Amino acid sequence: MLPVKKFELLAASAIALIATVPAAAQTAPAPAPAAAPQGAQDDNTSSDNDIVITATKRAQTLQDTPISVAVATAAQIERSQVRDLIDLQTLVPSLKVGQLQSSANTNFIIRGFGNGANNIGIEPSVAVFIDGVYRSRSSAQIGDLPNIQRVEVLRGPQSTLFGKNASAGVISIVTEVPKFEFGGSAEASYGNYNAVVLKADITGPITKTVAFSLAGNYNKRDGYANYVNLGIKGNNRNRYGVRAQLLFEPSSDFKIRLIGDYDRIDEICCTVANLFAGPTAAAIKAPPINGQINSNQRFSYNSYANFPSVTKIDNYGFSGQIDYAVTNQLALTSISSYRRVKTYTNADSDFTSADLIGSNQLTTKVDTYTQELRLASSFDGPFNFLIGGFYFKEDIQSDGSLTFGNNFKAYANALSGGAYSGNETLIRALAGLPASTPATAFGAAGQGRFEHYKYADNAYSIFGQVDLEPVKGLTFTAGFNYTNDRKAVRTNDSTTDVFSGIDLVQVGYNYAVTPVAFGGLGLPDANARAFAGSASNPFLGLRPLQFLPPFLNYPNAVENGKTHDDNLSYTLRVAYKFNRNINAYASYATGFKASSFNLSFDSRPFASTFIPGSPFQSPAPAASPIRTAGLAVNNLTAGTRYAGPEKAQVYEVGLKGNFEGFGINIAVFKQILKGFQSNVFQGTGFVLANAEQESTKGVEMDATMSPTKNLQFTASLTYLDPKYDKFTGGSSFNPATNTVVPTNLTGATPSGISKFSVAVGGTYTVPFGDAQAVIFHVDFAHDSAFKIAQGLPYKASPESLNASIAFQVIKGLELSVWGRNLSEPKYNPVIFPGVAQSGTLSAYPSPPRTYGLDARFKF
Repeated sequence: MLPVKKFELLAASAIALIATVPAAAQTAPAPAPAAAPQGAQDDNTSSDNDIVITATKRAQTLQDTPISVAVATAAQIERSQVRDLIDLQTLVPSLKVGQLQSSANTNFIIRGFGNGANNIGIEPSVAVFIDGVYRSRSSAQIGDLPNIQRVEVLRGPQSTLFGKNASAGVISIVTEVPKFEFGGSAEASYGNYNAVVLKADITGPITKTVAFSLAGNYNKRDGYANYVNLGIKGNNRNRYGVRAQLLFEPSSDFKIRLIGDYDRIDEICCTVANLFAGPTAAAIKAPPINGQINSNQRFSYNSYANFPSVTKIDNYGFSGQIDYAVTNQLALTSISSYRRVKTYTNADSDFTSADLIGSNQLTTKVDTYTQELRLASSFDGPFNFLIGGFYFKEDIQSDGSLTFGNNFKAYANALSGGAYSGNETLIRALAGLPASTPATAFGAAGQGRFEHYKYADNAYSIFGQVDLEPVKGLTFTAGFNYTNDRKAVRTNDSTTDVFSGIDLVQVGYNYAVTPVAFGGLGLPDANARAFAGSASNPFLGLRPLQFLPPFLNYPNAVENGKTHDDNLSYTLRVAYKFNRNINAYASYATGFKASSFNLSFDSRPFASTFIPGSPFQSPAPAASPIRTAGLAVNNLTAGTRYAGPEKAQVYEVGLKGNFEGFGINIAVFKQILKGFQSNVFQGTGFVLANAEQESTKGVEMDATMSPTKNLQFTASLTYLDPKYDKFTGGSSFNPATNTVVPTNLTGATPSGISKFSVAVGGTYTVPFGDAQAVIFHVDFAHDSAFKIAQGLPYKASPESLNASIAFQVIKGLELSVWGRNLSEPKYNPVIFPGVAQSGTLSAYPSPPRTYGLDARFKF
């Protein structure tokens, strides 16, 4: 933890750094681009050569925007061969992007805060917008986008202007607007792993008042991972998309922009490495299963499965933006959208060649409607305002199943020493069940859980912001956002796993009261109950094999399946423009994220409504609303149905300097998140809970330097000092057993967060001839070592070295060679417990080196 005095000293040093810039530079006639990470000079600049962004929902230069923003322009993305948002993190150190168990599960984290990828019911804490349209789920965010103009990463809570799910930050992707002159581009790239990337776009006028653009992209690559026993490649790329736009602009005061897009992903992803093979590995490898595991190979791309893990995503939508100048000082903007994303995944989640899991399928359909309306002023005087409203409606249908494979029964027998099947007849008789059939026998192939969820979310926001400039250069800002959010969920889950539905305490009780002459113990009732709930009950040793217990559906007589949250977020800020070169600001802002439902079989009633236990134990479980209502099912436990809201606050001071040949942005902050929605995998499912409070102190710096016209350097640094201020309901690994156990994490450092993240880069252009040039580019990103998982000793230190050499052959035509991840570091970004394999640790391996050739033509 950074002591307060050192933290203040670091902030003071940052301010002093700007103050020491030579005064002569302040009279420079043409300031350079400020604090843009990586890459050559941007083509989309205003007359004073500053990048224009819309982070505050107004067009402002990056220099004049009084919040912490990182911008990646189209030129920078091209030079670094950034293919998608996962690659973007190498340009923005504060942004981390995690690819999890499928292409549909991608997690965005800013300043160490973020969640939402592993459960369709959990909305992300980092909001993603594409051309002003909110993309609510990661499966709708990760496709390749053609014709990008820029990507803005807004760091810290942004709920005042962006609503309920921006408690950690915002990623805003802006694409090119159709133009009234013909133009376009085409790009073809070929790389290792037979990677083929094709992109093309064209734009031009249809009439004097209507312009169009059409863009498409295709990205296909062989997998770099191997399913050894299947002879199939994994972690491939197979995706494409199209995007069409119309711009109707009858006058300078009125325009309508219509956008329609469709993209598809059909991939085998994601390969899992075996970090540590636990005691269950012997049962998998031994006869009669004879399974294969690539044991203890944490960085290997070789794995085993009885079927490949697939992901299919269809994502499409329509949006319309209307901009109308009511007067020359009032502008009205309306953005309407409809989106649908359909996702199908099927994963062999035991990650072995054994047929333990026959299938693990999930199909989701998400329909999202949004409407934003805002009015902004541009008065010449000291007062300006922005006011607006936002409506959000989302409907989700999610249907899944997990079934046992042909080897599951043999696996359960191996783990129980044969007791699983050997005692089946006795257990059935004591539980009052009929004799088994092939379909109802314990662990029969095809038995499993079957899940059906319907989710509805209706929310609206009213937001506004006022800027007051009492004296030239000094601006006071106050903003607010009132959000009202209502969710309703209906479940229809079931299980056909006969064994998991048996109350083994009841079995022990019936065994204890059965007369000795009939094979029992002949105990009186009180003694039998004490026996049934104790370790003396031999049947309780089989409890770990009850993987899929009955599910209590809701809404029911006790649980209504609804949440209702409302919140007032606000921003207070003062900004001062010392001169055209130096700006400073200080702000306090709050953020909000509404409650999130656990749309999975791991959803459990809250402890306030249910006290677990068997009615055959002694003492019997105390009365609780669910038991009193007669709703209790065998082996039901308490947990959570949903996590409550997240509420963020941030204290931030920033300084922005823009000089001839040099630009620098610095932000120093303390960010606090109350009620962080933690989603922890525990080996057979996810547990959703709120951390009472997590905080981070940090510093962000972005700098550019151009010693000569043809040479640009960039540098970005992020320092984070995170801590769980209070998290009594946390969990961590027990390092002795590699199993997840409840843990009070108060005072602990959250896993997965680097203390220091650095990105540096350089671009050098060597012109020759009339329009020819050679452009050399290199960038390097590095994260200091961080703890991968709570309680385990393993650490990771990701890095990425990327480079390209481009040849401008003639005007518009560029040929290049490129490489990404050239140093090919080995690390595991995520570690998790082996599925139904106690003591086993699984992990995702880091990506390999990629390289190739690229041809790009612009006209």
